[in-house]
Amino acid sequence: MNRWQRFLSHLAPAIARPKMAEAIRSGMGAAFGLMLCAVFLGVLSTEPGFVLIAPLGASAFLLFAVPNSPMAQPWPAVVGNTLSALVAVLVVGLALPVPLGAALAVGGAVIVMAVTRSMHPPGAAVALSAVLNAPLTQTLGYGFALAPVALDTAILVGLAVAYNHATGRVYPFRLPPERGAHGTDDPAPERRNLPNAETLQRLLTGMNLGANIGVEDLSRLIVAAEAEAAAQRFGGKRCADIMSRDVVTVAPDTGLGVVADLFRKHRFKTLPVVLAGDLVGIITQTDLIERAREDALSRHRSFGAALAHLVAPARGKRPVARDIMTAMPRVVAPEAALSTLLPLLSDSGVQAAPVVDQGQLVGLITRSDLIAALTH
Repeated sequence: MNRWQRFLSHLAPAIARPKMAEAIRSGMGAAFGLMLCAVFLGVLSTEPGFVLIAPLGASAFLLFAVPNSPMAQPWPAVVGNTLSALVAVLVVGLALPVPLGAALAVGGAVIVMAVTRSMHPPGAAVALSAVLNAPLTQTLGYGFALAPVALDTAILVGLAVAYNHATGRVYPFRLPPERGAHGTDDPAPERRNLPNAETLQRLLTGMNLGANIGVEDLSRLIVAAEAEAAAQRFGGKRCADIMSRDVVTVAPDTGLGVVADLFRKHRFKTLPVVLAGDLVGIITQTDLIERAREDALSRHRSFGAALAHLVAPARGKRPVARDIMTAMPRVVAPEAALSTLLPLLSDSGVQAAPVVDQGQLVGLITRSDLIAALTH
């Protein structure tokens, strides 16, 4: 590659093409968000400040198209736009020539947003538009920062929260979890080897990437990369290679006494529930214990008495497997890569993964099976 080819390569797109479904999702969100924002402002349009401002289009792009971006979160959106407006009002009051005023307003807005950790690119557009529309800015004074700027942005953020959640995106973007999934201070197992949040933030800051990617995004990227590396180390092994094939199962109408006996006899923690060979559910020891606990609370009896009643009821309707099973459990296919078991069995609360082929239960993989495979 010669010098000109290398130069031209830097002008090529720097990001991957998004999926068409995501492009449509974000485009429709930005359109609906701005439309509803305009409708709300129209209802409130008894005052001159209740108008739709142009820089909100850029805010809509961030909030709906890249809701994971640190610059798209509620704090930088609302605070960044509002502080930029305040800076612009101050500059307009100096009655400077437009080129100088525009430059000073935009530069000041960037500095203020950086200091307050509210970097939001449309804030610079807010400052510029305020200078270019000085008569309106002077009429509204410092109230310009509240209405239309803060009001417009707050309405759009609220709409973005609703739309992103309705379409399967997380917004506002989650911060690193303070507690693990089990209610303890330990992080999830796949995150325990990661540097802490402060270290990750320091690395991002040192590489000037703090405004482009958040700590949580970086953590998820590292975890995903490690999982991919682990998959490569398995060397193409499949679930069928390590699954137990002689699986002990129960039917949906099997009594809980039989279920309890099978747990004791085989020292299992999980029993699949099958009907004519098809997997219909799964029972764990926890399911049995939880049902006994609920029975004890509802009938004001001891836990031991409740458990004895479940496994050997004296009279009345006999509790059976379908009463406590988890229907539609997560399953894997025989040909699935062994790496698919890592997130499923590591800390998701699942003790075993049923292996299903065309609806038929053909095997079972427990955590012990996965540990043995990792050992070898």
